[in-house]
Amino acid sequence: MSDRSLSQALLDTFHRVVIINLPERADRRRGIAQELAKAGLSPDHPQVEIFAAKRPDGAAGFPSVGAHGAFLSHLGVMERMLDQDWERCLVLEDDMGFAPGAPARLPALARALAGRDWQIFYGHPGDMPERTPAPDADGLIAFPADLGLIQLHFLGLTRAAAETVAPELRRMLTRPAGSPEGGPMHVDGALNVLRARHPALTSLGIAPEIAVQRASRSDIAETRWFDRLPGLRRVSGALRALR
Repeated sequence: MSDRSLSQALLDTFHRVVIINLPERADRRRGIAQELAKAGLSPDHPQVEIFAAKRPDGAAGFPSVGAHGAFLSHLGVMERMLDQDWERCLVLEDDMGFAPGAPARLPALARALAGRDWQIFYGHPGDMPERTPAPDADGLIAFPADLGLIQLHFLGLTRAAAETVAPELRRMLTRPAGSPEGGPMHVDGALNVLRARHPALTSLGIAPEIAVQRASRSDIAETRWFDRLPGLRRVSGALRALR
């Protein structure tokens, strides 16, 4: 199968690809570029762009500064999607990696999603198999609206989803942590709250997974001691790449 057919399948499905990346994380830009190449794409493609991830000064009620930044970054992509009037968008976190054999499955995924109504697409089957429905013949899973999901490393969105979700995420920033209406929290948790609040946002996943998270130093969790020392940071990064 040609690289062009793989890239065309991805772009036909999602139209645009946006990569969330902190400007200082050149290591992750190199990593995501290698992953995109498996699907015949690169960050230089006119339908692919890198969104400069947010790094706020403080946690502001979020579990950490990184969680605050991830929330702002995903919100920023959705607001850009609305500003640019995009009908669909694939949001990739910069530590996304294709699962083994996944690029070859992209044309089948394109055909499957073309025949389904969806607003949010997760590139994985969720992490609660006891509550997750069985996949259909195409491997797609219709997630219940009240099913909690984590991991937004491969997230497909439609304009309808962004129109509903982005204003509510913006309002969450104005509330205190723990607010019963929804305040500062991890962005995947916030999306769960809003999916439950708006069950018309049809959310699909896929089995087996299309994407995984590559092992790398986290920008959301608190930095571990060996990631704060430049020399050991390079060693730990190399060791993660071998995992």
